[in-house]
Amino acid sequence: MATAHQITWRERLEAYYYLCRFDKPIGTELVFWPTMWALWIANQGMPSISILIPMILGTIFMRAAGCAINDFADRKVDAHVERTKTRPLATGIISAQEAIYVFLALVAASACMLFFLPIETFYWSFGALFLAFIYPFMKRYTHLPQVFLGAAFSWSIPMAYTAVGQTPDLTCWLLYFGNLAWTVAYDTQYAITDREYDLKIGVKSTAILFGKYDIEIISLLQVLSLVLIGSALYLESLLMPFGLIALLCVAADFIYQWSKTHDRDPQRCFWAFRHNRWVGLMIFAGIFLTLL
Repeated sequence: MATAHQITWRERLEAYYYLCRFDKPIGTELVFWPTMWALWIANQGMPSISILIPMILGTIFMRAAGCAINDFADRKVDAHVERTKTRPLATGIISAQEAIYVFLALVAASACMLFFLPIETFYWSFGALFLAFIYPFMKRYTHLPQVFLGAAFSWSIPMAYTAVGQTPDLTCWLLYFGNLAWTVAYDTQYAITDREYDLKIGVKSTAILFGKYDIEIISLLQVLSLVLIGSALYLESLLMPFGLIALLCVAADFIYQWSKTHDRDPQRCFWAFRHNRWVGLMIFAGIFLTLL
């Protein structure tokens, strides 16, 4: 096993790159699209570049920070999971202390974006930081870490409202909880891929909690997300025609995901998890086209 002092600075930078999952943008996309939903709806169209760029960069930085603190929390178990055993902390390429420094640097970079946004957004950012920090540790104490991830991934929605000078309202919270339900669904798909290893090492997840009903509950959560997000679009008169078309396309996609995962094959469940990037894009496309 390599140690931190045995590697070159180029190898260390590469390790930081992988620590932050910049090679796997799916997590950033899953946070990015709901943020765009909220920005466009709250602003009733495209927000100014001076708001859009800080929100996008903040999303990228905070997702990367979440990955760093997640790997710090999982540094003693990742080596026992086939999918994660080559992560930088699991192999010893970088140290736990370095991961903390990376986390703090990324949080600081994200905080710098707040200078360009209203003070209300700054206040709301403490919720994002709190959720990003505690989520990785929840899998040791509860079978619902996916709910905490959903809360963290959805926090950019009320922040987007405050960024454009709006107060989070009913529409905002319908989007929030709709996105939370969708996040629990796709992260349960993700957790199914590791369930065999999680059971051995004592890590908890909704995939373990739901047991033999996992695929059915995922489908119910997907339906709930459609109902809540659809209600938000209805309140803002954004259903006809493109919002409705987008939701119907998403419903068809969820059925397709079910057809691929009903046998619980880990590789297919991981494929379904990654396929959710298109769900966020489709919903945004419906909002974007309706507001043109």
